[in-house]
Amino acid sequence: MPQGVPAPGTVPQDGLTTRQRRNLPVLAVHTGPGKGKSTAAFGMALRAWNQGFDVGVFQFVKSAKWKVGEEAAFRTLGDLHESTGIGGAVEWHKMGEGWSWTRKKGSDVDHAEAAAEGWREIARRIEQQSHRFYVLDEFTYPLKWGWVDVAEVVEVLTHRPGNQHVVITGRDAPQKLIEAADLVTEMDKVKHPMDAGRKGQRGIEW
Repeated sequence: MPQGVPAPGTVPQDGLTTRQRRNLPVLAVHTGPGKGKSTAAFGMALRAWNQGFDVGVFQFVKSAKWKVGEEAAFRTLGDLHESTGIGGAVEWHKMGEGWSWTRKKGSDVDHAEAAAEGWREIARRIEQQSHRFYVLDEFTYPLKWGWVDVAEVVEVLTHRPGNQHVVITGRDAPQKLIEAADLVTEMDKVKHPMDAGRKGQRGIEW
């Protein structure tokens, strides 16, 4: 697809101009057993930040105590935006006590309820158009485990107002979510260092 030109015969007869169709909001899903789903999502978020988009990151499996490199980088970018106006605003949240809008700091939060609470807040933000770009990292797992209703998620995301982009990561994305998405990438594993008994290392996994 050189220079972003659609393949012949793929332009729908939807009454939209080329510019209108080009600027439609995107729902992306990165799934599959391979490494790189979150990494690719954060790469998209970096592009969004550079365009001045307000970025909201919501991690559904990682502990609030687990510090990852992308978080440190994006928090720095958020600080840069606040001090200079460069790029866009950034919010970063992690499940449980990392949800900054809860009052359960320091408590043992049931994982299922924490995930449901996180989704309720995201749905509220989508309705209010709080962010321009959302990363719902590892969100497929609460969907797979039944902690969050897939049909409700699809309904909210397919009818989101304005021009809000959403990227969801995680293995085993539900079929209904895949069907609703505009962009779906499946990461497959060919080889991985852990197959040879090597543990994750700094600068590669975090």
